[in-house]
Amino acid sequence: MSDAHAKPNHDYHLVDPSPWPVLASVAALFLAIGGIVWMKHLSFGAFAPGGLLFGASFIALVFIAASWWFDVIKESGAGYHTPVVQIGLRYGMILFIASEVMFFVAWFWAFFDSSLFPGEAQEYLRAEFTGGVWPPKGIEAIDPWHLPLLNTLILLTSGTTVTWAHHALLTGDRKGLKAGLALTIALGVVFTTVQAYEYIHAPFAFKGSIFGATFFMATGFHGFHVIIGTIFLTVCLLRAFVGQLSLRHHLGFEFAAWYWHFVDVVWLFLFSAIYVWGSWGAAFEH
Repeated sequence: MSDAHAKPNHDYHLVDPSPWPVLASVAALFLAIGGIVWMKHLSFGAFAPGGLLFGASFIALVFIAASWWFDVIKESGAGYHTPVVQIGLRYGMILFIASEVMFFVAWFWAFFDSSLFPGEAQEYLRAEFTGGVWPPKGIEAIDPWHLPLLNTLILLTSGTTVTWAHHALLTGDRKGLKAGLALTIALGVVFTTVQAYEYIHAPFAFKGSIFGATFFMATGFHGFHVIIGTIFLTVCLLRAFVGQLSLRHHLGFEFAAWYWHFVDVVWLFLFSAIYVWGSWGAAFEH
């Protein structure tokens, strides 16, 4: 009877009880509370717990996510990821990326609503801020044909290197897999560095400008996704060095490649809509 439970006669994986979902929810809750208390500068006498609570919750959430991820990797190594289970995991990743698409749709919606209707009569405060034109009056924009174009080329190149790594894995080229992943990670780091430099020298701020608010929210969240994708690919590279990725079992790397291509496509829309079209007619900062 015990053998029947240990080796089920079906292709599905009944996940063992895990503390990570509950702990992740609690950590995320305290992360949000800490962020709100920190941004609102709330204090209890001389004690201001916002920054401490936010930092501790963030560290806890990273630890929980890493532990949860490690458990999934162990399940894969134990043979629980049968072809049927892999189909379910692929559907899950597709739905996750679909939810991310809708997340960015919200920021594009905010941008286009503001830029296409800068003088909307019912939005009189918007008309006051923009002067009824887009880009708003007095805005000095970032020249899209300098650093933004460079970052576009960097991301497009990283899309080819991660595809090279995937092809190398499918053909048994372990050196090509590692080289392609390492180059993709390096390009992701360079992209983030260039964007950080661009933010530091941006001629407009996040606050006090609907142009700056829509710009930084859309491009900033994309930058955050690039950082997540870089970490995702770094984990895949470490797994490649210890021999965990194989021709038949490499879902983690496949999902990382999907995620990276999604980040590439979103950037193309950001570059075309916000950097090029959104700054059309404005004075450029060099």
